Amino acid sequence: MERHGWVDASAGVAGDMLLGALLDAGADLDVVRSAVEAVLPGQVVVSIDRVLRAGLSAVHVRVQPTGEPPARSWADLRRLIQQSGLDEQVRAGVLSTFTLLAKVEAGAHGVSEDDVHFHEVGAWDSVADVVGVCAALADLGVGQLSSGPVGLGSGTVRTEHGEMPVPVPAVLGLLRGSHLVVAGDGTLVGECATPTGVALLSALGTSTVASPAGVVLATGTGAGTRDVEGRANVTRVVVLGPRTVGTGVAGDEDEDRELVELAATVDDLDPRVWPAVVEELLVAGALDAWLTPVHMKKGRPGTVVSVLAEPGDRNRMVDVLLEHTTTLGVRSHMVRRTALERRWVEVVVPWGSVRVKVGTRAGRILSATPELEDCRTLAGRHAIPLRVVLRAAEAAAQEGGWVSGAAI
Repeated sequence: MERHGWVDASAGVAGDMLLGALLDAGADLDVVRSAVEAVLPGQVVVSIDRVLRAGLSAVHVRVQPTGEPPARSWADLRRLIQQSGLDEQVRAGVLSTFTLLAKVEAGAHGVSEDDVHFHEVGAWDSVADVVGVCAALADLGVGQLSSGPVGLGSGTVRTEHGEMPVPVPAVLGLLRGSHLVVAGDGTLVGECATPTGVALLSALGTSTVASPAGVVLATGTGAGTRDVEGRANVTRVVVLGPRTVGTGVAGDEDEDRELVELAATVDDLDPRVWPAVVEELLVAGALDAWLTPVHMKKGRPGTVVSVLAEPGDRNRMVDVLLEHTTTLGVRSHMVRRTALERRWVEVVVPWGSVRVKVGTRAGRILSATPELEDCRTLAGRHAIPLRVVLRAAEAAAQEGGWVSGAAI
């Protein structure tokens, strides 16, 4: 199962700080260097130092140019990334991050996204940071990313456009409409969250989680440039795997995952439409969808449609509910689901083969259920009752040893 990365950005986040944290958590520096070289061949050198920030050991990333970096527009940079030969997952993450940066900078300066100048979407060091972070996440096997509330800082900062208040317009533009939550820490002074750092969390992350859930596999701490008295100028990363129980037999594990549950209550939809609504949700990627009859105000009958989905699919589920029902709003909250490990086995019945879904825990089978659609297909093809095929499939599963309580 894929790993989950959680970012502690309570003291702020910058591209180099996040990259340092990932390298400290075990990402291969050579992998990062190779990815950066693919986009900026011969133009920068990436190195790391072990430093202390308010007594905390952390990795500080240095990106130094080998010459005068050429001026490029976002269109030029996008072309370099697309032609770089980066791994598809890494390239997609880099493009998503810089697309967000280009969009907010274009809005701030009143130009088209393609015409945004290179320094406005990230100088050579920011390009290295973004590419490096995406490559490090892939190297660590992190498939999902979340973060805690983000510390922004206060005061002013000197930019190429002059002195600006903190947070700068680009950071506010990135936060608007994202899943990120701002930390209300009035003690943070200076620019603690940079556009590059916030863009990475916004583009690559799926949710804001106060604390992570799962088995801690690795941790890392990335250092900012300044050593601030009284607080650690760092970004931390926690790499988590699924919670496991049982005997340690390969494949013997429960899956404990954070998901989002959405719901809408409707009292004016033609009831004949509901099966199509559920089907649309499942096609859109919902893990489950169900209907619950309720009595609403004034005694009117209504229906609650509920959806279970991955956090990153939340917006897509909202779109389906708003488009295919008459609801005026959708509720959502985070839930945690523990599921059995599941596998498919195939059994043979007189009319063909049927898949059986087997659920296991602690090295033992807890459930074995014939796939209804397989049985339905055979029943229709051979003009026999569905119940007959189901019974035959259950008997075949038992004969094969796929029964509740059996060891695997």
